[in-house]
Amino acid sequence: MAKKMKKEAKVLSQKLLADGIYDMWLETPFAGDVKPGQFVGVYPVNKSTLLPRPISICEVDAEKSAIRLVYRVVGSGTAEFALYQPGDYINVLGPLGNGFPLEAAEGKKVVVMGGGIGVPPLLETAKRLSSEDVSAVMGYRNSETFLSDEFSKYAKMYIATEDGSVGTKGNVIDAMKAEKIECDVIFACGPMPMLRAIKAYASEVGAKAYLSLEERMACGVGACLGCICKTKEIDDHSHVHNARICTDGPVFDADDLEM
Repeated sequence: MAKKMKKEAKVLSQKLLADGIYDMWLETPFAGDVKPGQFVGVYPVNKSTLLPRPISICEVDAEKSAIRLVYRVVGSGTAEFALYQPGDYINVLGPLGNGFPLEAAEGKKVVVMGGGIGVPPLLETAKRLSSEDVSAVMGYRNSETFLSDEFSKYAKMYIATEDGSVGTKGNVIDAMKAEKIECDVIFACGPMPMLRAIKAYASEVGAKAYLSLEERMACGVGACLGCICKTKEIDDHSHVHNARICTDGPVFDADDLEM
């Protein structure tokens, strides 16, 4: 894993993608070290919010030394980020965590599956798997299917919406079954109920699943034990059946998780 660093990053662009969903490109020296599925900690300028906000990395442009963050405004920190304009500077810590094991996909039928704000980190994943047999199954609430056009460049694209306005009505598992999508390996990110369903589905069809867990984080570097998940193995750090999502994850082998 590349050494994480806290650096000042320049805002290159910012735009609204969907209701409450923003798309921001940052110029940062560690862009070339990023692996799909990793995240960064973005520090608010407001000193009353001391901790960085964890945001997954959506895409990388190594030539421009830039990373793309697609995030949802959920509180004061992300509300501040949405006000940034090109030319502004912010502090960013990264790259953080462990990404998706792309080597596990070699020669396999691969499906990347995302739900809600778990969609963005799968874009760079699909991009780097574009020479493989890749399908993308993304779940949305409604017709605001942000990033779906971009996934189509790298994968066979399928959409599920809760209200049935686009694609299959239901969730990503419903879309998998409706479209009869075959897979050997699943890379997924989204809310916990979705990931539990994907783990069960992978076991049912005999596929290998790697899950990126969404979790509230504090330090982002494994010191505070604020983002814990249950695992089958005993953690060397805490000596119990726990793992730290920020440093041991956010991507885990589904077989190692107690969900």
